[in-house]
Amino acid sequence: MNEAASISTSSDAADLESADVESSSDAYAERFSGPVGQWMLAVQESVTKKLLEHCAPGTTLLDVGGGHGQLALPLSRDRFRVTVLGSAPVCARRIQTAVDAGQCRFVVGNPMKLPFESQSFDVAMSFRMLPHCVRWQTLLSELCRVARKGIVVDYPTSQSLNCIAPRMFEAKKRYEESTRAWRSFKHREVVEAFAAHGFELARMEKQFFLPMVVHRMLNCRLLSRAMETIFRTAGLTRLYGSPVIALFLRK
Repeated sequence: MNEAASISTSSDAADLESADVESSSDAYAERFSGPVGQWMLAVQESVTKKLLEHCAPGTTLLDVGGGHGQLALPLSRDRFRVTVLGSAPVCARRIQTAVDAGQCRFVVGNPMKLPFESQSFDVAMSFRMLPHCVRWQTLLSELCRVARKGIVVDYPTSQSLNCIAPRMFEAKKRYEESTRAWRSFKHREVVEAFAAHGFELARMEKQFFLPMVVHRMLNCRLLSRAMETIFRTAGLTRLYGSPVIALFLRK
């Protein structure tokens, strides 16, 4: 990409939601270090690329809150022209090398008021944001506004083993000191929210049957992968898996 420099835009601080500051940090990246973390990221990347396999070379993609680089970096090396939107300049830290090399672009702006014209991008996506945004419907509506063709989001669902998440939260917090409170969704409320903006569910993939913290506690990539293969083959992941990665297309 030719636009390597960061672009700064003004935003109303009172309306700003900055969940991506945490997810773009080195401390957050530590949660995905090691073989188990890398395996979980590989699953996420594989599913996302599968959902976007119909996209042509040069497809423009806006990654809202994607300063963690989990998808912006591999997608920018693929066939996508990626722009990452961060709520603060610090959100560019982990992708700065790619920005400096012109592989992707970074823009500072308010996720609740995206600084782009309507339908400016072929695809918009947002990972690690919906469950941590108080006004998640506003974020969703902004994704719909700027996306010309499709949107990809991830979210945890309560229609999974996450239903016991409230009872597991304190244990999770003791194990993962950087963990944050989050909101789980019902599939229907997400689908209906997108439908209100003219987008319909095209495909949904569920990543894991067991909660991700369980895999981190097991700390054995081969065991986790073997168990998840069994659960997927048995159909349990399709029924009760989480987090979800979903593709919505403009009607």
